[in-house]
Amino acid sequence: MPQRPLTLMAVHAHPDDEAISTGGILARYADEGVRTVLVTCTNGELGDGPGGVKPGEPGHDEGVIVPLRRRELEASCEVLGVSHLELLGYHDSGMEGWPQNDAPGAFWRASVDEAGHRLADLMRRYEPQVVVTYDEKGFYGHPDHIQANRVTRAAVAESGVPAKLYYTAVARSRMRGFRQTLLEHGIGEPSEIEDMPEWGTPDDLITTTIDCSSVAARKYKSLAAHASQSENIVFLQMGEEVFATIMSSESFVRVTDSTGAPVPETDLFAGLR
Repeated sequence: MPQRPLTLMAVHAHPDDEAISTGGILARYADEGVRTVLVTCTNGELGDGPGGVKPGEPGHDEGVIVPLRRRELEASCEVLGVSHLELLGYHDSGMEGWPQNDAPGAFWRASVDEAGHRLADLMRRYEPQVVVTYDEKGFYGHPDHIQANRVTRAAVAESGVPAKLYYTAVARSRMRGFRQTLLEHGIGEPSEIEDMPEWGTPDDLITTTIDCSSVAARKYKSLAAHASQSENIVFLQMGEEVFATIMSSESFVRVTDSTGAPVPETDLFAGLR
């Protein structure tokens, strides 16, 4: 029997999410010959339109935004070397508290069982040993991120395919360093930066940290590929050099594991090769 190729699957909510929290691992593991699969759950209809037009403003046309964001997502995948892009095609639910959260067809309202079954089918097709998605809080409470977590957990339970499931994480100590970097480089209003919520994962819960320094420039370029959303991507305001200094690694919390690999880890595929 042929050996299953090493495969990493990342499950994200919107176009551009793949670059922000997993661009480093997607590029690094692609360089190592690992098959990388990106699943994007929504079309990103409620992102900015051309010229930065916001949802609810005149000229915000989802018929224009969806194909634009699809092209940007494909460009990002090309930069990162993603082997396979899969789109679930749900409607963007918008930020927490937006009326679109409860609109018919919104991902937030989708049946977890139905969406989980669709994702389980993809897991059975690609047989990823490693799956990565958000934590139960969606990192910062975005409804579509929370739903992506629920759907991924349902798919893992149904398929039984992945050996390891990880949640994306940023150590709180790194979040404090990120704030300091913003202040030092005059990015954003100081009062707004000081008032940023205490996001991040307690440092002692981080199980896995991956060195992504060799691909930091590609991660920046993958973010830049999402040009229509540039106003919302604060990392792009740093420039590539500063970005590389604070985004040289990506951290995760290992949630399930059948390999017995000890933690802390420096490789998502520890115990698998």
